[in-house]
Amino acid sequence: MKKESFLKGALISTLCIILSKVLGIIYVIPFHAIIGEKGGALYSYAYTIYNLFLTLSTVGLPLAISKIVSEYNTLDYQDAKKRSYKIAFYFTLSLSIVSSLTLFIFAPIISNLIKGGVSGGNSVSDIVFVLRVASTAIFFSTILSTTRGYLQGHKFISVSSISQIIEQFVRVLVIIFGSYIGIKIFGLKEAVGIAVFGATAGAMVAFIYLRLKMKKTKIDENYITKREETKITNQYLFKKLIKYTIPFVITSVIASIYDTVDTFTIVKGLVKYGNMDVDSAEAVLGVIATWGNKLNMIVTSIASGIVVSLLPNLTSDFVKKNIAGVKEKVIKTFELLLYLVIPMAVGLSTLAIPVWKIFYGNSELGPNVFKVSVFVAVFSSTFINVNVIMQSLNRYKTVFISLISGVLFKAIFNVPLIILFNKIGINPYYASIVATITGFSISIFISLRDLHKTFKINYNVLIKNIIICILSILVVVLLIKIFEIFVPFTNLSRFKSILVVSICALIGAIIYFYLTYKNKVVEEVFGNSILNKIPFLKRGK
Repeated sequence: MKKESFLKGALISTLCIILSKVLGIIYVIPFHAIIGEKGGALYSYAYTIYNLFLTLSTVGLPLAISKIVSEYNTLDYQDAKKRSYKIAFYFTLSLSIVSSLTLFIFAPIISNLIKGGVSGGNSVSDIVFVLRVASTAIFFSTILSTTRGYLQGHKFISVSSISQIIEQFVRVLVIIFGSYIGIKIFGLKEAVGIAVFGATAGAMVAFIYLRLKMKKTKIDENYITKREETKITNQYLFKKLIKYTIPFVITSVIASIYDTVDTFTIVKGLVKYGNMDVDSAEAVLGVIATWGNKLNMIVTSIASGIVVSLLPNLTSDFVKKNIAGVKEKVIKTFELLLYLVIPMAVGLSTLAIPVWKIFYGNSELGPNVFKVSVFVAVFSSTFINVNVIMQSLNRYKTVFISLISGVLFKAIFNVPLIILFNKIGINPYYASIVATITGFSISIFISLRDLHKTFKINYNVLIKNIIICILSILVVVLLIKIFEIFVPFTNLSRFKSILVVSICALIGAIIYFYLTYKNKVVEEVFGNSILNKIPFLKRGK
């Protein structure tokens, strides 16, 4: 295992996470064909609640342990670092057992809250079944995430990232083959249950891989305990772990609450106030929570990759009081993130019809919802990174204010916006998307303003580069729209849709890169040291 710098680590982890998400998207094609819209809604019920309980069981410990490990590594407190990991591991293990049992036991109550009183579609008993299957994954996923946090704190980014590919690969195999066998032998409920169990299998295999790597590398062996470390008691480490954990868990829980609010309000809200039938309303939820969200993962994987490298590196600079390094990494984070996610989201939105055709076949509702919901990925990605930055810099008060402000807007206005949109003639299913984007925007704005006031971070260059990126993207969109005049996106076969998306994506990416390279945005984002290693990108003196 080798330690990586911030930018190199961010690029490695981002690439691995993208590959992992690509696996997670490719399987959707056969999976959707096997279980259909109704099965997709059932799967989304299980996965949304599973994610919420997983967040509660890990309580932010993976990121907290990464921060502590990075901090003590910087100070060369090896014994304190190792003890912190042990405390975090056993604490997380206990929480995971409690969380798994809670979800298993209270699955009927949760299922009634989701679907009670609404007839048609999936039954309450079906939801109970898949929730109980999902409870088995929590145990292994929690101990896996804690181990990853320990390695990431050491800046061992590659091994941690490879484990994600392994986890996803095993999960996808179980989902595809398991759901196919399940639907043939048993039925829809059992097929979805087997697919949900894929998360358990993937986490088990990935955890075994990490433990073997750690044993082979012999981390923490033959270290000398410093005198200062003898004063750091286990009780102090536990309190510090909890102190670092609380902001991370609040961030994670609130991010999950956005999806949970949709789970509890979209179907009932659209049926009652949006003049939609139950099947259509469940299909909308399926797009927002499952099918469209799978495609959004292409975009959000960028944020996840950057966070893996950002947290330990930013924490290290902050501990060393390297404010110049802090400013540089904050701006670099936003430059790298937005340079990649904005064109990806716009591209997916512009090509929503053929993209949807490739993965899910013909649908009038799917592309219409997805072309707007994909922009949630841009704001959620920024939301994730800005909160990790704030927590790395111990700006906890602002974190709480920003998070609560954003999620309150979402919770309060989700249903009222459905009513409003329906009355003014806008598709009511866009309401929850607008509520989510606005909520994230509120949180992001509050945090960015605090960073500017506290650390004197100047966003002028960042704003200039974003404007250049957006103008470059608009050129690409214009060319795609001209292309669509000659090759209409509607009624394309799946094969033709693949050709159209591939051609537009390739040419669009080249034009976008060329325009931003000419305007020197590329070297602002990636740095001359990387560009100079590529012969045709090396600028002359």
